[in-house]
Amino acid sequence: MSAILTRLENALCEREQTHSLRRLQLTQGIDFFSNDYLGLATNGALVEPFLQQQYANPLFVGQKHGATGSRLLSGNSAYVLQAEQYLANLFGTENALLFNSGYAANTAVLSAIPQKGDVILYDERSHASLKEGARLSFASRFSFKHNDLQDLEAKLLRHSGKGGEVFVVVETVYSMDGDIAPLPDMVKLCQAHQAHLIVDEAHSTGIWGREGAGLLRDLGLEKEVFAAVYTFGKAIGGHGACVAGADVLVQYLVNFARPFIYTTAMPLQSVAYVLAAFEYLKATPQASGQLFERIHFFREYINTLDIAAHFTESNSPIQMLKVQGGNEAARTLASNLQGKGYNLRAVLSPTVPEGHERIRICLHNFNGLSEIKTLLEEINRAV
Repeated sequence: MSAILTRLENALCEREQTHSLRRLQLTQGIDFFSNDYLGLATNGALVEPFLQQQYANPLFVGQKHGATGSRLLSGNSAYVLQAEQYLANLFGTENALLFNSGYAANTAVLSAIPQKGDVILYDERSHASLKEGARLSFASRFSFKHNDLQDLEAKLLRHSGKGGEVFVVVETVYSMDGDIAPLPDMVKLCQAHQAHLIVDEAHSTGIWGREGAGLLRDLGLEKEVFAAVYTFGKAIGGHGACVAGADVLVQYLVNFARPFIYTTAMPLQSVAYVLAAFEYLKATPQASGQLFERIHFFREYINTLDIAAHFTESNSPIQMLKVQGGNEAARTLASNLQGKGYNLRAVLSPTVPEGHERIRICLHNFNGLSEIKTLLEEINRAV
């Protein structure tokens, strides 16, 4: 074996020894782990509007099956431009720009816009794509304590007014805890210190807001942020993402964002699905209502059990059970619950800091109340 393969094998062995080795696996059992919060990915009612997007829209008919190139080459079309204007109207912004994923959109915004001399302040629990984008920029970058307005203000005072621009980066709903950013107060802080707020709406798109337009629109803050990223691979049940904001922001990304310029565009079928999903949510506002009923039931029922203190506070579909004993204990508990027919996952270090391992439970509007009840009872017995 060559030296480089030996090095790779040693790294894998180290992961194995710390019970943190990742493996691909097939899924089975009751879904308490996917990001398909509204069940759209498997909803047969979406088939007809999806087909109508493809065969009833004259801008789609006769188009290529694949994008065939980047948007700046052969991958653009009138249908995609129409879709971006639809999304801009939905999210209450001047314009929107489609990306292949939320990861690509986040890295594009943060790698292209902040420049040398600028400062990026990001929540310490931000997604890896936001941290990666910040790392790829030429700006200085600093984390602030999770959802801590006092620490954010202290860092704004330290870095504002030094000649460069300051960007504050947060998520609406955090995937590792399911908690929600104090957005109104963050907007006020950023305005007071002339900082630019960038918000990742990955886990709130489709759930909050009229027609699934997200938490910023729900709070009436869509005009108060510099840029927002909306992801379509979670509650929307499809693929891709968009950056929404001022038209000049979109035109700048078209010219300077490498994850947009140098990649093949989304296929039109993916764009058609996104539009069909949002049209479905417009027609069925009860979908998110059913989800919030299950979240409320979950939170109420854990308070009747001994395990309430083991759960983090969350009013989102993401519920976290803290586990003592490190990766091995978390993985063992997850495996036991999987053996009883519940499809969920352990979140291990280094994804979370050592000592913060947990079981991630995702709620969906298709999870029956009896399924939620029996799952919590199984966890109560195990813990």
